[in-house]
Amino acid sequence: MKRLFTALPLLLTLITFSLSVGLARDLKDIQREGVLRHLGVPYANFVAAANHGLDVELMRLFAEKLGVRYEYVQTDWKNVISELTGKLYTVHGNDVHLTGSMPIKGDVIANGLTILPWRKALLDYSAPTFPTQVWLIAAANSSLQPITPSGDIEKDIVETKALLADKTVLGISGTCLDPQLYKLQAVNAKPILFAGTLNQLAPAILQGEADTSLLDVADALVALVKWPGQVKILGPVSKQQVMGVGFRKESPELQKAFAQFYEDLKKDGTYAALVKKYYPDVFSYYPHFFHDVPPVEGQ
Repeated sequence: MKRLFTALPLLLTLITFSLSVGLARDLKDIQREGVLRHLGVPYANFVAAANHGLDVELMRLFAEKLGVRYEYVQTDWKNVISELTGKLYTVHGNDVHLTGSMPIKGDVIANGLTILPWRKALLDYSAPTFPTQVWLIAAANSSLQPITPSGDIEKDIVETKALLADKTVLGISGTCLDPQLYKLQAVNAKPILFAGTLNQLAPAILQGEADTSLLDVADALVALVKWPGQVKILGPVSKQQVMGVGFRKESPELQKAFAQFYEDLKKDGTYAALVKKYYPDVFSYYPHFFHDVPPVEGQ
């Protein structure tokens, strides 16, 4: 009896893992079952209110291409990767430690998912779909002033970080805005792990919850439009990064199908039109990223 109770936790873990693997579908399974499940976190204009946004439209078109029904599965940043992979984990810097398993709830992640080294240990990415970078923001009435760009990104990052001496800075653990990724304590910054969502960072700064906040390009562009004249960009905290669509490592055929679909979408101008619809200013900030995407009228 004692041995039974000792083995029970391991048995339950194996059963849960088996259920998770059983739901790990690749292209043929998705086409047979007739539905593509899109895991999305409401964020900026990638997954916006009422289930619309750049990545929602992208996944709807992909499902249509595959000849299956589109299904949106809302999740959050804490669980999104686990709900794709079936794996529970912890992250320390860029080190990932598996801690257990859970049921799989979706087939693909698309919500402005930044490509980070630790995430690549858990899932595979599509080709980059959107440029990004981590910026430092403050309320427009802050005494902190934006740096003067030098043309050298390394110098600009150092100068931006120097603004944080003895200043509070908001970030969110487990995302590209995690303060520990940027060694901010080395400049005597005072990181605060924000309990809200990425979409709530800019309004939190306007409400005086901290001196500054980390924010990525997509959300910063939305904030500048949503709160004109109330938010200012102080400078970069990271080099340019990229976002992509996330796939299980056990779904290689689905990845291949998306790769061809995405290339076709870029070539015929559909993707550029989608980007312009949701992020019209991004072409001015990152023209080199979109150099192989045919421009749309008015761009």
